[in-house]
Amino acid sequence: MRLAVRCTLFFLSCLFIAGNAIGQPHKKSNRKPNFIIILADDLGYGETGCYGQKIIRTPNIDNLASQGMRFTDFYAGSTVCAPSRCCLMTGLNTGHSQVRDNFEIGKWEDYLGQMPLEPNTLTLPLMLKQAGYKTACIGKWGLGGPGSTGVPGKQGFDFFFGYLCQRQAHNHYPYYLWLNNDKFITGNPDFSPHQKLGGDPRNPDNYKQYQGTSYAEDLFTEEALSFISSNKDSSFFLLMTYTLPHLALQVPDHYLVQYPELMDDNPYTGQLGYLPVFHPHATYAAMVSAFDDATGKILKALADNGLDSNTCVIFTSDNGATFSLGGADPGFFNSNGICRGGKGGLYEGGIRVPFIVRWPGKIKAEEVCSTPYAFWDIMPTLAQLAHVKTPSNIDGISLAPVLTGAKNPPSHEFLYWEYASTGGNVAIRAGNWKLLRKDMIKEPGRTCELYDLSVDPAENFNVANQHPDIVRKLKQYIRTRTQASKAEWNFIHN
Repeated sequence: MRLAVRCTLFFLSCLFIAGNAIGQPHKKSNRKPNFIIILADDLGYGETGCYGQKIIRTPNIDNLASQGMRFTDFYAGSTVCAPSRCCLMTGLNTGHSQVRDNFEIGKWEDYLGQMPLEPNTLTLPLMLKQAGYKTACIGKWGLGGPGSTGVPGKQGFDFFFGYLCQRQAHNHYPYYLWLNNDKFITGNPDFSPHQKLGGDPRNPDNYKQYQGTSYAEDLFTEEALSFISSNKDSSFFLLMTYTLPHLALQVPDHYLVQYPELMDDNPYTGQLGYLPVFHPHATYAAMVSAFDDATGKILKALADNGLDSNTCVIFTSDNGATFSLGGADPGFFNSNGICRGGKGGLYEGGIRVPFIVRWPGKIKAEEVCSTPYAFWDIMPTLAQLAHVKTPSNIDGISLAPVLTGAKNPPSHEFLYWEYASTGGNVAIRAGNWKLLRKDMIKEPGRTCELYDLSVDPAENFNVANQHPDIVRKLKQYIRTRTQASKAEWNFIHN
């Protein structure tokens, strides 16, 4: 009798356990995957360990790369903030996109924002929101100031916390941020991010006036962890647009002390713009490490909430590292690695960026992809992974087959960039060929530059004269496949 009772109880308990074990995973398997994009601001191609950095320590980002797929030839949408982010949000390259430069609205002091996205724009967050996703943008926006058509709430985001105007984001200790459509007072003093040191540059106390009590990047991470925890039972899209390591050079002391070996350089007193800083090298390194630390906290939050296996994490930067300005020293850190140039130009250093995708159980660990892709590919990729209809008339192609190990992954016939500043520049990459044309509005007769990236990734040797057929072919790509702007038209016919 006792044996019969035990058997009955054991059988019932097995049914109970099996019911729970079967029921819960079944519910999760039917959920659409979560997406998190962690976007750095002016992080160079060579500023993380997994891309060759030797001075700055980035263990969390390096670990992310070891757990997923690292891309060696991935490109930002543009060489500066706003147009690059527009490409990310719309799936269009800068030959078609609404924003092709950092066009400002208002005066420097007004912080009214950049050129806003137009009404009824089909953006990445709107696409996912229409598919039932909870959407949030935390960090720097830069695609429409207060009251404009471009604010995040009008472009598909349920929640926004951060800077609307990227000029305001030049101060990492802002007096206020935006919480949806309202100002959020941080408790920091109100001071300009562009000023020169007035006191003795050898006295470290004179630099403390450029700090506050609330570091914006830490506030962003706190909001991210809250969003992840609050939406762990929903499908969500989280765009984390940190402003690190963009100037000005500012970082809390607990990050700075990680780099005592870099504190023997000279102070920067503000003579080249942005804020003075007592230890420029150590501060810059600490800002990158602060970004790495924030990345680690987000990854830990996914693990703590049981979301690792259902979350695709993308890590990248909006353009290459900045030039020598505001205390930054890209040469010291070899910030853009093997790439020539940096932010503000269309050589590889301005547009080639780190790009890592991790999704445990879906993407194999320690994978490397060397096929060229770009920001406009992210929108169709997430659409396919979420089983959402891919928007029509975009320039991107889905990387889902690449991520899941397809034998014949898709590739672009060419990638294209147009940058309106400095007289108008264009660049195009087709296979290993890279064509660059500078100042095409100011100097319409100027010759092209052509580089073979398979043997010259640093773009040291212009071979346009040796390959006129390749030059003609790449110019023809632009004429037949890209919506010509005035800049492109001048280029094509010269």
